[in-house]
Amino acid sequence: MAHVKQVASTTQKPYSGLSRSLVIAIDVGTTFSGVSYSILEPGEIPKIYGVTRFPGQEHVAGNSKIPSVIYYDKDGTIMATGAEADSSFITAQAEDDGWIKAELFKLRLRPRTMQLNMNGMRLSPLPRGKSPVQVFGDYLGYLYNCTRSFISDTHANGIALWNSVEQDIQFVLSHPNGWEGPQQTRMRKAAVYGRLVPDTDAGRARIRFVTEGEASLHACVINGLANDVLSNPSKHGFLIADAGGGTLDISSYAIKGTAPLVIEEIAPPDCIFAGSVFVSRRAREFLEEKLKYSKYGSADSLDHITRKFDETTKRLFRDRNELQFIPFGSPLDKDAAVGIRNGQLRLTGNEVANLFEPSVDAAVNAIKAQIEGSKGMIRSVFLVGGYAASPWLFSQLQERLAPHHITVNRPDAQTSKAVADGAVGFYCDHYVSARMSKFMYGVEFLRELDPKDPDHIARKEKLCELPSGPKLLPDAFDCILARSVKVKESTVFTRKYCTELTNLSMLSVFEVEIWCYRGGNVVPKWINRGDDAFSTLCVVQADLSLLNGSAEPKAGKNGKKYWTIVFSVEIHFGLTEFKARIKWMDNVSFKNVKPF
Repeated sequence: MAHVKQVASTTQKPYSGLSRSLVIAIDVGTTFSGVSYSILEPGEIPKIYGVTRFPGQEHVAGNSKIPSVIYYDKDGTIMATGAEADSSFITAQAEDDGWIKAELFKLRLRPRTMQLNMNGMRLSPLPRGKSPVQVFGDYLGYLYNCTRSFISDTHANGIALWNSVEQDIQFVLSHPNGWEGPQQTRMRKAAVYGRLVPDTDAGRARIRFVTEGEASLHACVINGLANDVLSNPSKHGFLIADAGGGTLDISSYAIKGTAPLVIEEIAPPDCIFAGSVFVSRRAREFLEEKLKYSKYGSADSLDHITRKFDETTKRLFRDRNELQFIPFGSPLDKDAAVGIRNGQLRLTGNEVANLFEPSVDAAVNAIKAQIEGSKGMIRSVFLVGGYAASPWLFSQLQERLAPHHITVNRPDAQTSKAVADGAVGFYCDHYVSARMSKFMYGVEFLRELDPKDPDHIARKEKLCELPSGPKLLPDAFDCILARSVKVKESTVFTRKYCTELTNLSMLSVFEVEIWCYRGGNVVPKWINRGDDAFSTLCVVQADLSLLNGSAEPKAGKNGKKYWTIVFSVEIHFGLTEFKARIKWMDNVSFKNVKPF
């Protein structure tokens, strides 16, 4: 029987559901992934377990991390996944048979607005006919099957247990702080593709989302890592820095109550591409230049030496004043001209420090920005995630943040699976009651022409006239929620609008576009459709044809009939997943549609 790790916490609440349920949290990381779960029994405090056995990793007791890698053959058939794909046997077979290795595929889901600096290196191509969503789905499906096997094998009556909950398993998928609605939609499609849930409204509703920053916060609470903060709740805030393979996710919080525990976000969360994989990419580029005139400069040798750098030097590096070595070969491997002796490549401490520098510098700047965003409330930083294990990252953050009177702590527990554990905690306990808006959100409206305003005159070629007569300018921005506003989960933003229609058939496909503005704190007057600062957050659609019977026609300026339709746009911003809907009046009773 495999070792099953569980975590429990005095802050956790008993499960309030009426029947047994299972929640599975899947943390697909850029380089490594993990799964945690909880069997929820009515009235009992949930225990969180980690999946600690995966195929190809049986020899490593209690390992809860699995490489985010899939091998496909040329036709797109899966040949090996996870730990199995990392074995020397599979690597050799892949080379012989021309298999395609899909790795770092999570980065392909990133928002268009998040620039990815790969130092000139490209993400390797995906197999023919496979989209990023399908690769993500294949990987989710693999982790789901591993979880089913693990639960069936390790729990008493495991198969019967699984069969009793299988049709209603709740899933929590974690994602970087910078991922938004479109990325959540793609992840939900991936979950359907990977057969976690059926392609129905009820099936898709079983997929929930949490940011990696918020999941890490819950892990800190569950593991008692934030006890010093919890035991002395003051007006001081704290910051969770989740340093992973691809992203550094930064979230800032303050405790607003302890019985029950209530936590609020105190600055808009941040997400930057400053994970450990970029240290490795810079190392590969550096080694390519250093060894280009050596027999060790071939692509295969460079891949091997970079891999050894990842496994040893990168993890252990702690002092820029000491010589560093990458052990990669046998005593017969030597090339004095490039510093290779006894199968080891010698580097100076400064050379290795320089490989870390861009990600360390970006992390420090992002944390400083959060401190400013929280108006100086932050006093401590908790560093979690796989990259948190780097002594150099930890010591540099301590050193560079000390002048700002910030203490940096690194929890002793296994931080690499904090996100998966915390995602289960998020589902069960939901400690965060308010979040800060990251951007500005609003809708387009028609602004009345002011003939004395030069800004209006410059737009007059776009002028349109409503049937009732007023001359109006399109593309005006009506801000519903500004940036850096604290929004409670229960808060609903409602704005009332009216429109004039000359044809009632338009009611059946009525829609409102919700806009997101990322350009700062000043509310823009107009939507600039060519500007990257503006993007469509979602389109809310409704069938308002029920109003056909009650809408009263009016005579327009030119005698043409028109109808005035009054409706409200209702938006839930304080949740981890954005929701919006349209409400309208029909013979004085409110109707609404589901969020689209």
